[in-house]
Amino acid sequence: MTEHPPASALPWARDLGLRLRERFWLKFIGTVVWVWVFFIGYFHLLRHPAQPAFVMPLTAVDRWVPFQPGWLVPYLSLWVYVGVAPGLQRGLAPLLSYGFWSAALCAAGLGVFWLWPTQIPPMAVPAGAPGFGLLQGIDAAGNACPSMHVAVSIFTAIWLEHLLRTAGAPAALRALNLGWFAAIAWSTLAVRQHVLWDVLAGAALGAVFAWASLRWRPAEPLPPAPGAAV
Repeated sequence: MTEHPPASALPWARDLGLRLRERFWLKFIGTVVWVWVFFIGYFHLLRHPAQPAFVMPLTAVDRWVPFQPGWLVPYLSLWVYVGVAPGLQRGLAPLLSYGFWSAALCAAGLGVFWLWPTQIPPMAVPAGAPGFGLLQGIDAAGNACPSMHVAVSIFTAIWLEHLLRTAGAPAALRALNLGWFAAIAWSTLAVRQHVLWDVLAGAALGAVFAWASLRWRPAEPLPPAPGAAV
């Protein structure tokens, strides 16, 4: 395994700020293109499944969780959350490695959707709930298991925990990261886009890829020395 540098000697806020500014536009455009390419494959398989979709069974948890329209905001916040971890990468090689592993995660999820199409069972959503007519019109009930919302968010959460710990960020910021992930995962149930089995499968898929990406990655460059010009 590649040896990695110790935690940054810089103050954590300065370290994170330098990380965010480094190659900002490459990270921003790369993340947008990555999401766009994923959606091309996702919606193609959603509208053209290779075979009839298997309907995922409901569990007692799914029957217990009420429809909570306010959780649509955390649900949609995934598309902001996914940009934070690549935004904090230091060095071109680690950034490209992160992009490779996140793309591999998405390819694996799309592969499952192609080999084993799934959908959630009909679940009532009150008429007139703001935003849900549009959401259900765009993102139909298919491509259910694994939940890629959960897979990508846990991949991001694990990476952010690593990056924040490396920068020496305070526990409150690291807890905020875990809370954001938990809110996204919960929202998939609360807005009736997934059932529990989808969430568990997505969490397992994302965690495996996060572990592999942290295990096999290039060394991150050393941060600049405190007081050095950057």
